[in-house]
Amino acid sequence: MRRYILILAVTAAALSITACNSSSQKDAKATEAAKPKGKYYCTMHPDVTSDKPGTCSKCGMELVERDTTK
Repeated sequence: MRRYILILAVTAAALSITACNSSSQKDAKATEAAKPKGKYYCTMHPDVTSDKPGTCSKCGMELVERDTTK
């Protein structure tokens, strides 16, 4: 019985440590995604950016200027 409780306690500790680490990684990824990469971007594909006006490489739409006043 003690062995069962010990295994359960170790498993719970490992899962709680894993849960804490994954949330901090998600926060870091969200912060990285929030940083603007270029002055112009596609409204349908925000990951497509450019430093100059042009068209989206995925859909062909015109790139729009990013609002940098915020």
